[in-house]
Amino acid sequence: MEFIDLKRHYLFYKKAINARIKKVLNHGHYIMGPEINELEDKLSQFVGVKHCITVASGTDSLEIALRALGVGYGDEVITVPFSWISSAEIISQVGAKPVFVDIEEDSFNINPELIEKAITKKTKAIIAVSLFGQMPKMELINEIASKYNIAVVEDAAQSFGATRDRVKSCGASIIGSTSFFPAKPLGCFGDGGALFTNDDKLALTFKAIRSHGGIERHNHTHIGMNGRFDTIQAAIILGKIDGFEKEVKLRSKIGERYSTKLKNHVTVPVISEKNTHVYAQYTIRVDSNDREMIINKLKQKGIPTGIYYPKCFHEQPVFQYLNYKNGDFPVSEKAGKEVMSLPMHPFLTLSEQDFVINELINVIESKYIKNEFRK
Repeated sequence: MEFIDLKRHYLFYKKAINARIKKVLNHGHYIMGPEINELEDKLSQFVGVKHCITVASGTDSLEIALRALGVGYGDEVITVPFSWISSAEIISQVGAKPVFVDIEEDSFNINPELIEKAITKKTKAIIAVSLFGQMPKMELINEIASKYNIAVVEDAAQSFGATRDRVKSCGASIIGSTSFFPAKPLGCFGDGGALFTNDDKLALTFKAIRSHGGIERHNHTHIGMNGRFDTIQAAIILGKIDGFEKEVKLRSKIGERYSTKLKNHVTVPVISEKNTHVYAQYTIRVDSNDREMIINKLKQKGIPTGIYYPKCFHEQPVFQYLNYKNGDFPVSEKAGKEVMSLPMHPFLTLSEQDFVINELINVIESKYIKNEFRK
């Protein structure tokens, strides 16, 4: 069993993907070929914003967003301590200081109630991470940011296709950012990402920064980077994109089924009011003392699992200079000790899912039986 079955995913779209790749090979425009504009048009329409600018990776999209906002040395950017490292490392990459705010226990997303007291005169932006497949309370975050004239970037690497109050992820703030890493809800077969905005000026700046700082060749208006999306990778997504909305529904159905059958045995994901969930990972919580045992027992049965994420940012060596200490972010720290993710992708069969569910329940029940016996 695969944790995320990318081979099965390819076979489902094989004919369309191969035809799209062949078209690129025939026209030979491997950098910024016509598929780039075609994909950007489709993605902007899907999200419901004016502009989509594809880039080389989800990490690049966050860095470009901060550079376009003018974030740099002496500035501060607020984000969470519980996410993939990209959400924080790009803040340091542009010379700014990461400032962490704890998460909500149920959603794993940033707690809006804690944001305002983290804002200083140096705060330039908030990176609101949409973790595991659902969006934070973006309307509350935007309201706080507007009060202090701070930009909000939604890091939607794991939530593309999700909605909050019928607004699509990547379209709920001035900048939306996502990733097309193969394991993401809408993935290519390499690295890739995209930025979304309704702001014409920001869109032009994104385009300039991703291509060495210039819209026109040999006319560099910004300090840029080589952040262009690959034409073949764009073709791969174009080969899959017509099936994406169906995949979103399948993810929701599979996630709901997991939760229904597991809710009496583990702590299952909670979908916040007004939200839909695309389950980039199906993440449960178990007793921290039992997690390693559960993972090993499932592994013996051929069931892969993942831990997203075992260490918070402030626990990482690279961020020790920020002088945070253990206990500063108790909800995030607790999550890091309890979370584990089960196999999840839109092509997971009922029999495969039942196997995972039944084996997990067996492991947990056998532990409880042994504990009762000891008493």
